[in-house]
Amino acid sequence: MTTNNQQPTTGNPQTAFGGCYRGKRVLLTGHTGFKGAWLAEWLLSLGAEVTGFALPPPTTPSLFGQLGLASRLRHIEGDVRDLAAVRAAFAVARPDFVFHLAAQPLVRLSYDQPTETFAANVMGTANILEAARLAADPARPCAIVAITTDKCYENREWVHSYREEDPMGGYDPYSASKGAAELVIASYRRSFFSAPGCPVRLASARAGNVIGGGDWALDRIVPDCIRALAKGESIPVRNKVATRPWQHVLEPLSGYLWLGAALAAPETARVKFAPALYASAFNFGPALASNKTVAELVQEILKHWPGRWDDKSDPHAPHEAKLLNLATDKAHHLLGWSPAWPFAETIDRTVAWYRQAALPATDVHALTLGQIKAYTESARAGGLAWASRPLVSSN
Repeated sequence: MTTNNQQPTTGNPQTAFGGCYRGKRVLLTGHTGFKGAWLAEWLLSLGAEVTGFALPPPTTPSLFGQLGLASRLRHIEGDVRDLAAVRAAFAVARPDFVFHLAAQPLVRLSYDQPTETFAANVMGTANILEAARLAADPARPCAIVAITTDKCYENREWVHSYREEDPMGGYDPYSASKGAAELVIASYRRSFFSAPGCPVRLASARAGNVIGGGDWALDRIVPDCIRALAKGESIPVRNKVATRPWQHVLEPLSGYLWLGAALAAPETARVKFAPALYASAFNFGPALASNKTVAELVQEILKHWPGRWDDKSDPHAPHEAKLLNLATDKAHHLLGWSPAWPFAETIDRTVAWYRQAALPATDVHALTLGQIKAYTESARAGGLAWASRPLVSSN
């Protein structure tokens, strides 16, 4: 376990979120994964003291390794299925904020490992919340944002978007486990974290299909594209007609961070409604125009990295949803949150990250911070609440 909270001397993004995270203690689970590594990098740039708790990186290469995060935050290897280990991490971190991202995140893998998926995603979430309950201290408030997925909804393959009050469900073990995790979150909120004066405030966040540089997972379309293109091979596309709400990884992360600020510091987030409304579930998805088929996604990638693709549809493949959209009205009205990058820019930024990262002289840390800064500037130009205050250097 190592600790180093020195901020980088180059490529610093500006602060945002009203300076809410500067000097605050954050426990981040799943920091060795794709989304977790991006969030860890952003939190460090905001001046947070980050403790990461996760299994070793799930891929080689990994964004966690490329960013050198093990030496730049307090890094604890552990399993969310182990309550004693989770409690120990809470004792070390003494967090002001918890972002719970650790999970088994792959639909197709959940068919091969269903019990492991339920254990990690359901009991792992329960262990995080139980550790928070046992560690609760009236003198030290704690805001928790627990991350699930858009696939937590009972998918009826309809054209309109799912809202936060729609029923939980899930055909495959991954989706069902995330729906069950949402029930666990709601139960803990009502049973333990709703009493007047309770120091713990709990929300959940559901994001669409997240893409961006540094994702090296198997059985995800963007990493599959990048691996094939880098080798000069044809991209295998297994589900070309499936429609998904594609969004850059920084889009939901900005939502998570702003939601955390609303829970912990309503005055910073300019909360306009009763604080209890924010201790609830939120969708963070792209504009409707970013709901594209897999084939459209691949064609957009090929505009930036020429190549070819093959239809590898398999009628005997495990079931995956064909149509899935998210409604984000709640995040817009309560948090003033909206996506900042349209679909074309999302793909442009994503492919640019991979192509630049592959160059021997590239500083991946500076590259990643540069995209965080560019995203923040886009959000600021768009008048988004979390980015609209005057920003100062994080040095």
